[in-house]
Amino acid sequence: MLFADPAHDVLSVSELNRLARQLLEEGVPPAWISGEISNLTLAASGHAYFSLKDASAQLRCVMFRNRVAALGLKLREGLQVELKGQVTLYEARGDFQINVETLRTAGLGRLFEAFERLKARLAAEGLFATERKRPLPAHPRAIGIVTSPAAAALRDVVTTLRRRMPSIPVVLYPAPVQGDGAAARLAEAVAAANRRNEVDVLIVCRGGGSIEDLWAFNEEVLARAVAVSRLPVISGVGHETDFTICDFVADQRAPTPTAAAELVSPNREQLLLNTEMGRRRLERAWARLFTDKTQQLDYLARRLVHPREKLQRQTERLHSLEARLKERLTTLLEARRWAVERAAHRLERQRPDVAVRYAALGHAADRMARGVHQLIHRHQGKIERLDATLAALNPEAVLNRGYAIVQKRDGTPVKSPTQLRHGEAVTLRLAEGDAGARIDLAPGQQTELPF
Repeated sequence: MLFADPAHDVLSVSELNRLARQLLEEGVPPAWISGEISNLTLAASGHAYFSLKDASAQLRCVMFRNRVAALGLKLREGLQVELKGQVTLYEARGDFQINVETLRTAGLGRLFEAFERLKARLAAEGLFATERKRPLPAHPRAIGIVTSPAAAALRDVVTTLRRRMPSIPVVLYPAPVQGDGAAARLAEAVAAANRRNEVDVLIVCRGGGSIEDLWAFNEEVLARAVAVSRLPVISGVGHETDFTICDFVADQRAPTPTAAAELVSPNREQLLLNTEMGRRRLERAWARLFTDKTQQLDYLARRLVHPREKLQRQTERLHSLEARLKERLTTLLEARRWAVERAAHRLERQRPDVAVRYAALGHAADRMARGVHQLIHRHQGKIERLDATLAALNPEAVLNRGYAIVQKRDGTPVKSPTQLRHGEAVTLRLAEGDAGARIDLAPGQQTELPF
């Protein structure tokens, strides 16, 4: 029995929820629970709200800001975790939930593992290669949209396209964006757009959601349909933080459906502004060209004259040149005549007097002859004096006075008796010839020879 007093058998909602919370918190101790994170919401307050699920059930979880900050782990959709928390009841809404105290990774979630396997396989096949991606048309004739007619993303895309370029037709290729068979229906819509050939570019889009909600855009059938599409495909699935296989295969990814519409459509206001600016530049260029051509026409008109007038002008110019040439020749001849006259005058002044020069030359010859005669006479006297001196010093003159030169047999002149020995034969050189003699020394004059 909950109450002993029958008067209290009727409970209010608040009382019942409070009682249930007390029973849960007192009766179920904190425990470790494993599961996969889904429907994750990170609030502006810093709290984290998500569902923890397995193959057959799920429960709500809340993790408060201080515990999220101390976690050191980034929460994300599909993450397989093990958490410990208090089982409780949120009284205001009567929601059964777990207040998470701590959390740890238990490995990649089932959906996330499937996502990574398919991503790796398609990347190995080259479906994500940059070189196979095509540029989006700058001015498409028509734009195709593959999404659900009831999707909020469709309204956002159409509103953006109408605002930016209302003249471009929009064609919807309807297909469900979640649930069983959604991926195959989306792939068929992409193939239908290619078969009909009525648009130039294709937007595949839907709004945000959990990884389960977006799973149709992670299936292989849609990825291969986008890869073989003849039309350029832009993927605008979920929010900016959401990534799907379709994003990697598409020719371009947009963070949101609205951004996809902005990427694929030209901006009407910007085009009008560019057109107006181009028109003004063209007007200025045309006005400048018209002014230039008008001035050129005026210049050519001034140059355009009648042939008779042109011939007359040329005749007048020829006469003027002829007069100038005659005047120039006359001036030149006059200048040359004056130059010749000045040169003749200078030559006349500088021409020598031949008679005076002859007389000067005669005087110079007389002076030269007298000088030579005096020089010869002076040198002859000097020679005669030298001859007398030489004659006085001549040895033959001494011999003529009766002297003789005594020489040994080898021609050595004898200057001292010490050079002679008794009985030595010598030669006497006389004025009129030579004679032989033998030395006869007195006994006191004998000299001992060194040998």
